[in-house]
Parts: sequence; C-alpha cells; structure tokens
Amino acid sequence: MGLLRWFKRRLVVIAGLLTLGYLLLPNIVVTVFSFNNPKGRFNYEWQRFSTDAWTDPCGVADLCGSLSLSLQIAAWATLGATILGTMIAFALVRYRFRARGAVNSLIFLPMAMPEVVMAASLLTLFLNLGAQLGFWTILIAHIMFCLSFVVTAVKARVMSMDPRLEQAAQDLYAGPLQTFLRVTLPIAAPGIAAGALLAFALSFDDFIITNFNAGSTVTFPMFVWGSAQRGTPVQINVIGTAMFLIAVLFVLAGMVISNRRNRQKA
Repeated sequence: MGLLRWFKRRLVVIAGLLTLGYLLLPNIVVTVFSFNNPKGRFNYEWQRFSTDAWTDPCGVADLCGSLSLSLQIAAWATLGATILGTMIAFALVRYRFRARGAVNSLIFLPMAMPEVVMAASLLTLFLNLGAQLGFWTILIAHIMFCLSFVVTAVKARVMSMDPRLEQAAQDLYAGPLQTFLRVTLPIAAPGIAAGALLAFALSFDDFIITNFNAGSTVTFPMFVWGSAQRGTPVQINVIGTAMFLIAVLFVLAGMVISNRRNRQKA
C-alpha cells in the first residue's frame, strides 16, 4: 500500500519524465552514433568508438557548404518574418479596419495547410513569374510560411499587454517613438523572441517546401536526404548533436537570465 500511495503521488512527475525521455531518445541515439566508426557506408549499426568525425566535421564533400547555406537562409528568413510578423501582429491587435476578421483567419492557413500543397503552389507562382529557382525562391518561400508562426506568437504577447503602461509613458511626456522603444518593445520582446526562434527552427529544418523550390540549390536537410540514399556519413550525426547541444545551451541561458531577473524583482 505504501508503494502504491507513493506512485500515485508522483504519477504526474513520472509520466512527465517518461515523456521527456521518449522525446529525447532520438537525440541520444544521434549523439551515440556520432562517435561510431562504421565499416560500410551506412551508420546504422554500432561498430566501435571513434572521434574521427568530431575532429573533421567537414570531411564529407558539400556537407558544410549546405549547412552554411541553410544557416544563411534561416537567418534571413527569421529576420524578414520577424519584422513583417511583428508589424502585422500589432496592426491586427491595435487597429480596426475592414476585413480584419478575414485577415485573422487567413493568418492561420499556412499553419493548417499541408506543406506539399504550399510547396506546389509556390512553385507554380515562381514558374509563372519566370523566377529562377534557387537561393531567393527558397528565402521567399521560407519567409511566407514562417510569417504565420511569428504573427501568432507576437499577437498573443501584444494582446496581454496593459495599455495603461503606454498611457502612463505618454502622460510623462514621452513621444510615440520613446514610448515604443522603452515601453512597448521591451514588453513585447519575449513574444518577438519566441516567434524569431520558432521561425529559425522551422526554416532551417524545412525539407518539403525547400525541395520544391530549390532548383539545383542544396540545403542541409536536402543533403541529409540525399546522403541517406547513398550512405549516411557520421558527420551528419556530429552536426545534429552540435545543434542539439547549442539549443540546450540557449534554453539553459534563458532560464538563468529569467531566474536572475525574478530574484532582482523580488
């Protein structure tokens, strides 16, 4: 009875830990096999421990080139989607105009629409415009599908803002620009940062839309897919592990900064 009572009290915690372990299991497998030295072309079976791939992550032709291209596209797509998405979010929350309800509904379409449908539609658009498929068509496509996620994240933050804070700044003779930079923007910053991080992750990770609109350009997800047909190099696991660790460091840094701010407020 004592063991059963202990289990019931900690059921939620145990379920959460099991779920977290299930989510992290693929990352653990990728990390473990980044230290593998396979005999053949495929890195699917453990052979023996080796750090050769870590000492030469760019040892596979075109791997680092595709990685650099994906990072560039993700950075520019994040910048474009964040700027446009933030302005759209403020417009939808702060202003009343015709078709506002329709715009609110249309914002969610790219999030609900299957990627293959959007990919084919964008390809048709670019072909009709006579655009050459490559870096710029990928960038435009990524900004378009990342935009909805940024708008949703920023809009949720802006809707929770207290308008009296901006009114108080104006009562203290702050101009519109000062009010925006010193009051509105800092309050909306967490939503903007969340939207930007989400846009970067979605852009870097995208394969379907990129594959339709890339032409002969090869991004990192396309390189991984192509390599899987011929043999997966260990360096791909190295890059994946490094990106996972960087993401974890960002999360931990955010938690530390948040805890420090809470302590200062207390």
